[in-house]
Amino acid sequence: MVDVELPDRRVTVSPETILADLCADYDTDDQNPVIAAVVNNEVLDISRRVRINASVTPVHLDSDPGVRCYRQSLCFLLAVAVHQAYPGRRLIIGHSLGESYYHYFDDDEPVDETTLARITAEMRRVVEQRLPITRRLIAYRDAFDSFVERGMSETAALLDHRNESRVTVHQCGRFLDLSHGPLVPHAGILQHFDLTALEPGFVLRFPPRREPTTMGDYRHSPQLFEIYQEYKSWGRILGVTSVGRLNQKVVDGSISQFIRVNEALQEKKIADIAGAIESRRESVRVVLIAGPSSSGKTTFTKRLAIQLHAQGLEPRLISVDDYFVSREETPRDEEGNYDFESIRAIDVELLNDHLLQLFAGEPVKLPRFDFRAGIRSFTGATIKLESRDVLLIEGIHCLNDELTPRVDRQTKFKVYVSALTQLNLDDHNRISTTDNRLVRRLVRDYQFRGHSALDTLTMWPSVRRGERSNIFPFQDAADAAFNSALDYELGVLRKHAEPILRHVKPFHDVYDEAMRMLGFLDNFTNIPDKLVPDYSIVREFIGDSGFRY
Repeated sequence: MVDVELPDRRVTVSPETILADLCADYDTDDQNPVIAAVVNNEVLDISRRVRINASVTPVHLDSDPGVRCYRQSLCFLLAVAVHQAYPGRRLIIGHSLGESYYHYFDDDEPVDETTLARITAEMRRVVEQRLPITRRLIAYRDAFDSFVERGMSETAALLDHRNESRVTVHQCGRFLDLSHGPLVPHAGILQHFDLTALEPGFVLRFPPRREPTTMGDYRHSPQLFEIYQEYKSWGRILGVTSVGRLNQKVVDGSISQFIRVNEALQEKKIADIAGAIESRRESVRVVLIAGPSSSGKTTFTKRLAIQLHAQGLEPRLISVDDYFVSREETPRDEEGNYDFESIRAIDVELLNDHLLQLFAGEPVKLPRFDFRAGIRSFTGATIKLESRDVLLIEGIHCLNDELTPRVDRQTKFKVYVSALTQLNLDDHNRISTTDNRLVRRLVRDYQFRGHSALDTLTMWPSVRRGERSNIFPFQDAADAAFNSALDYELGVLRKHAEPILRHVKPFHDVYDEAMRMLGFLDNFTNIPDKLVPDYSIVREFIGDSGFRY
């Protein structure tokens, strides 16, 4: 017998007890069902058994882990439906677009309304029949052979670089796929979704995070979609669009050349942006650079400065961080903590005064902010803009005109920096942009800020809330977009991230996130640091960069 602590009581049960049975008393709302369970701080399929003493908390649809489970289950449902409706076609998941995921067929044939209607009808049929989604453990050879037989070459390639004797899969009807996290117990839960055409593919839409039983309007992001399409075409040219193909490059010794080409493509993009700025040199006086946490803004800014030099311009850098208000004037969030990501934490008036003085040809003494003392002093350099000078300003609010309300829009050139990888784990399982940035931040925080993985994972939800409020709403206002993701980087970051993630223990609240990230990184083959150029954005996170930060 095992002891189980539930939210409102303790019970003693057989180790064969199913989590669904333990959580049955909490599953009373059809609009907000229990779809998984947190067991000792790890989110598990509700079909799992309780094998050891544990604390068990039901996961409802309206919770953060519930949202992730629902969305991943919807992608699985879509794969099931396409397998049934179009067994000869290969569906590939793309990137996120707001509250949706982009998908396309590998033949690049545009998806018409007839095709969408047929897929939707098949998805609805599976939902109405409440077909079970079963988690299974099968032998490695059985899994590998099954994926090869079904034409799931990218899944087989991913498995080819793993060696566990038993493989976890999810099955619905005759469809089988690798498991990358808990799914809902049956398709009947997946009531809320929609398919919308977006040439050459379509988007799988799901409910907003805070309203899990309603469908909002689709909001297209032209900047993100254009970035993704460009980088996906590069991936096809290089022959690497999945982790399995990347791992093969490591094994066959061609990864060095792959890294060089990746870096060259990025450098070309930076040069193109510098050229666009130079073409508007008569009007542009300031380049404003923004992006979410760990998107590589700092290294991008330094590399852009070099390219602007090559264009005959003289870049001058100003840090928004030096314009923070004093600590006692800093706004607080709803929990009473200092909200350093609020635009009200910036002395907007002083920043705009300085910008207008510089544009008028006047010298300005720059401030310096002491983060330890929480005070600002005017001990920085004195600068004055000459005719070929251009200011570079990097910060999370730079795309928001509320940061520079007194500056003429014609004098501003805005750049949005993202980390939108075009790699997938396999055809049906994407690599989240957020996960890519989180791995970067875990490594950087540990290396250079003295933060443990526990620290970084604990504050990550707050960082994400700030991004949703202060960065993402303004991304389509940019004049140019730069994708800082490098297809090889997670193979480099893995060996740095894994040891620090293992310090997060089962009694920590963020244990599930640590285990999820470890499982994710386990798909990558290690790539040596020595292959990474000193000017690479990856060096911002692992160290030994040619730039000073």
